[in-house]
Amino acid sequence: MLTIALAACGGGDAKQRDREPPLVKVEPATAMAFADRIEAVGTARANEQVTLSAPVTERIVRLNFDDGAFVQRGQIVAVLRQAEQNAELNAANARQREAQQQLQRIEALKNRGFATRSNYDTQVAAAAAARAQSQAVQAQIGERVIRAPFAGWVSLRTISVGAMATQGTEIATISDLTTIKLDFTVPETMLAMIREGLPIEARAAAYPERPFRGVIQTIDPVIDPNTRAVTVRALLPNPDRALRPGMMLNVVISSAARNGLSVPELAVVGEGDRRYVFTLDGQGRARRVQVRTGARLGGRIEIVEGLRPGQRVVTEGIVKVADGMQVRVEGARGGGQGRGSGR
Repeated sequence: MLTIALAACGGGDAKQRDREPPLVKVEPATAMAFADRIEAVGTARANEQVTLSAPVTERIVRLNFDDGAFVQRGQIVAVLRQAEQNAELNAANARQREAQQQLQRIEALKNRGFATRSNYDTQVAAAAAARAQSQAVQAQIGERVIRAPFAGWVSLRTISVGAMATQGTEIATISDLTTIKLDFTVPETMLAMIREGLPIEARAAAYPERPFRGVIQTIDPVIDPNTRAVTVRALLPNPDRALRPGMMLNVVISSAARNGLSVPELAVVGEGDRRYVFTLDGQGRARRVQVRTGARLGGRIEIVEGLRPGQRVVTEGIVKVADGMQVRVEGARGGGQGRGSGR
């Protein structure tokens, strides 16, 4: 029975030898533009954003904005009741005028020798105190007039005229959306690939076909010890306010643009941490060649080392090929064996 088994194996080998060479597709290694690519997910933030709140507990007497309206810098947003402060200001102004008039009288007497220096200095201090009291009341009135610190769009109104606003009550949120700050994280291993001023491209789920382009403005000088990542901030122009604070965007950064040799990704096979391709030699035989790969783009992969421009590489039928095997090239005249420049 052992003899029969061996004979059967021998017959299989003979059939293998008589089998026609496998049919493969080949194409030359060609130059292509590549760039290192980093992908991340970021969160959109307003260029400037502030929540205006009541500085004191007081009743609201006027709101000077509509839902989602645009306000200019310095525009009055809300006014709180200030009747008591106005009365105090009138009294303080009266005291200030009286103190100033008294100072002028004492100054005239001093110049004629009928008032002492001490009396004059006392009245100077009294006039200054009256003036300071008037300014203090004016500041209290100013606190009750809430203004926009910069131009922007106001949030939806959640408070009404006549409401009693306690100290800290939110009145409105103003956002400058002309530019969006996009914050995202990059692993520390890729820190050398980014720099300030590098262009980026971002896409939002709300506008999947529209790319938003900007540049990296700042790279956080501190790396998070927990995630081993650094926060990067990019600026995106937003003239039509398509992007809103809080949006999630997919970010792509391309750097180190270059022309490199490329082959289809399917042409590269892996074995552990090594990569190989099959080239065709002058006799139409497949030769396994170790290569070093780089970036990937559009279904092609960069070959950093191992190939020459124009060298023909097996792109389909690789699973049927072994090193040194004779192959047939699809599309060759008569379906014959391939001839190539890979020597």
